[in-house]
Amino acid sequence: MEEILIGLVQMDSRPCEKEDNLSRAKAHLHALPENVQIACLPEFFNTGYHLDLIGDDFYRLAETIPGPTTEALGVLARSRKMAILANIPEADMHQQGVLYDTTFLLDQEGELVGRYRKTHLYPTEHRYFRAGDALPVFDLGFVRLGTATCFDHAFPEIFGALATGGAQLVFIPSAVPVNYEYLLNLRTRARAQDNQIWVAAVNRVGTEGPVTYCGLSKVVNPRGEVIAEASSDREHVLVTPVELSAILRERQQEPVLRTRRPELYH
Repeated sequence: MEEILIGLVQMDSRPCEKEDNLSRAKAHLHALPENVQIACLPEFFNTGYHLDLIGDDFYRLAETIPGPTTEALGVLARSRKMAILANIPEADMHQQGVLYDTTFLLDQEGELVGRYRKTHLYPTEHRYFRAGDALPVFDLGFVRLGTATCFDHAFPEIFGALATGGAQLVFIPSAVPVNYEYLLNLRTRARAQDNQIWVAAVNRVGTEGPVTYCGLSKVVNPRGEVIAEASSDREHVLVTPVELSAILRERQQEPVLRTRRPELYH
């Protein structure tokens, strides 16, 4: 498939209001055009993110995967024939009190394809979460995709590993606050152009306590060009085509992946 249609749901989330946040996320997903093939929600879309406000409630709010949120979104994915990426606080199924910052992928039949546990935690996140230890690439048949989460943005090695693993498109669910727009803007473009892949950053808006999130969700092509961008201060459903054939054009012009020397980069 040379072109796919993706949807980014830039939304606000109320701290600890899981049912309300899920309901509003589902409304946004239902509002997407019928031919959208993949949709993505922001980091901790169902609980809110602010660590100081939520605190130990994360242990109450976290859930297993599969669990209630995967089941609810699975029904929607199946009815819409649309793959969905969503990020939630995950409770380890076997170890009580162990939490992860996790993005899960549902396919177009609503089935759980897999999960990515955030591998590079922001320093304050270590208070509640354990880092993951894998960088999976998921094959949906019509596209191969990877995912990174917010602060992961800062580590080019993640995106190099996903690209060499075959990812054509990387989604980045995020909760980037105001005054850090420059990082969101620069890193999204750099990670796409470095690896000649498509990158879609899906950020939060709204305010939690003293923190306001900066929006600006965006889709960047393999040349590092922003082809679609959401507003900075309101909920916004961004729908854009992704031309997968642009990857090959860039790699024919400048064969970056083919000339990499990973054995030198230790």
